[in-house]
Amino acid sequence: MSERRDPPKPGSSKPAAPLDGEARPTAGRLRKLDSLDAARYAPVPERPAAAPGRSGEQDPQRTSAARRERRERAAAREVAGRERNPRSDGARGVGPRSNGPRGDGPRGDSPRSDSRHSPGARGSGPRSAARSPGQRDAAPRGDGDGRSAGERRRDGAARPGAARTGDKPRPPGVRDRDREPGAEPYARFRTEHPAAPPLPADDGHPGARVRAIAARTLDAVLHRGRSLKAELATALPALADSRDRALVEAICFAVLRQPLRMEAALNEWMPRPLPPRDSELRALLLAGLAQLDPMQLPAHAALDATVQAARLLGRAHQAGLVNALLRRAQRDGLPAVDPRHSHWPSWLRGMLRKDWPERYDAILAQSAVEPPMWLRVNRAQDARDNYMQRLAEAGIAASASDGLADALRLDEPRTVAALPGFADGAVSVQDASAQRVADALAPAPGARVLDACAAPGGKSAHLLERDGSLRLTALDVDAARLQRVRATLARAGFDDGRAQLQAADAADLDAWWDGAPFDAVLLDAPCSATGIVRRQPDVVLHRRESDIAALSLVQARLLDALWRTLAPGGVLVYATCSILKAENEDQVRAFLARTDDARIDPLGPAFGHDREVGRQRLPGEDGGDGFFYARLRRAG
Repeated sequence: MSERRDPPKPGSSKPAAPLDGEARPTAGRLRKLDSLDAARYAPVPERPAAAPGRSGEQDPQRTSAARRERRERAAAREVAGRERNPRSDGARGVGPRSNGPRGDGPRGDSPRSDSRHSPGARGSGPRSAARSPGQRDAAPRGDGDGRSAGERRRDGAARPGAARTGDKPRPPGVRDRDREPGAEPYARFRTEHPAAPPLPADDGHPGARVRAIAARTLDAVLHRGRSLKAELATALPALADSRDRALVEAICFAVLRQPLRMEAALNEWMPRPLPPRDSELRALLLAGLAQLDPMQLPAHAALDATVQAARLLGRAHQAGLVNALLRRAQRDGLPAVDPRHSHWPSWLRGMLRKDWPERYDAILAQSAVEPPMWLRVNRAQDARDNYMQRLAEAGIAASASDGLADALRLDEPRTVAALPGFADGAVSVQDASAQRVADALAPAPGARVLDACAAPGGKSAHLLERDGSLRLTALDVDAARLQRVRATLARAGFDDGRAQLQAADAADLDAWWDGAPFDAVLLDAPCSATGIVRRQPDVVLHRRESDIAALSLVQARLLDALWRTLAPGGVLVYATCSILKAENEDQVRAFLARTDDARIDPLGPAFGHDREVGRQRLPGEDGGDGFFYARLRRAG
């Protein structure tokens, strides 16, 4: 790896670094290999081939013999490597990923591993296996093209699958030729991890257990491609105190919203990157730095608990390193990070810059901050002003929104257990932008309504809270997620059978539709979730470029199918929590072009920026998430 270089200083004659989403030079400063910002890596410079015919060169015959010998040794190493590590036969960077279409959970619940980091990969180099004198002649001769391994690499040929001693890990920005374009680059540096042993009881340092659980959660998300939501659902029940559970969540979110800030400190202060086997330690260091900045927790408590967490994780020999790095962060603060760089993948930054050139910086900035907590008051039980008074009596400050009839914004986030009447359905947690969906649909009293992708049920409940006479059908393709819809409706007081729930693919009409048309259809479509990154920060770590095209096909299939269930004169609202044009306005325009009886029903300025076929709200605008709305009416 080339030596690290400092960025150009102001007034320097060196060219400025390119902006996110723009082309980057093919050579230059290399960052540490554990970085999340793949676009800031440069390829390893190729070694120039020697010019033939110079004086002093070796005899061509001797050179050819040496090359043959090297090929034979490389082939023998490849065979030995496959025997030691069968996984190394496959192309690097290719592995199973989960492909759930919705933005509720990120990709990657199945870990992938690079053969270079597999347990059997180490030791498969030239020093690993003893060779008998006759083995050289019996070994196969590679691909038989008459070139050395170095020549094949320079010409772009595929490398043998087995790892070899001396191989340098390829930075995430340098893509394997057989790797899917747009695949999440950071996953190539993940390794297989054995199941972590249970944490020992440590009553003397209760805060250490919280930090250890946060570190293990971050390790799973960052280094094994797990879903943050799924990991928290598994980890949090181990903590009895709701305050401890809230702290674990806060630490994880603080790291994942701004990972480059903490990563810059590790890159600058550590003499060398931590090896993959220390991924849990790296996650603990990130968690410790996040407590100091941006969370601004008391330094003495954060330091002591994080150092004790290292011992709790079985890393007592590394507790001194944790203590030293956190004390330096306390003394010097975290290093500055160039605001032009982001941990979002380069392909996604490029799409954002193309779609929203004037608002690009604001989108990234708003997606990296903690969002406000919004409540939706159940008007079927109480008026918003009355519930606001209940909050004040409980010592919870909140403000009402003029544009949203049921919304309250808390000054400070609280646990749902602290909200008066939450268990009885008096109030629900729902972002302001999501609450606008009911305003966009606005079904007539007693209308027959379909919520096509209903889980987790917040929008179905909101529609019934506004009009209990609606004849609502709620669908979801996942039966387990449909149970969340059932629980949400039951808590809000609608478990009396007025809502019909079905587990089915909404696009497969034969599987669920009885042929009776609906007066209103809500399609909250599966999408990239790029408008809610501040609430699901791991989305950008696992999202792949190919996901956008796949999701667009799912969205088009749902639109075409559900349009057939809509009565003439009925309304369909197409909504996503995406800010990408490909999933929003481009999708609606394509639908209008192929659907003769579809018309745009305009929405007002309260729904965001006018995109001709719909309205778009961006992250942070009026405190809400990024959301797209299009209201379509069927002619006749």
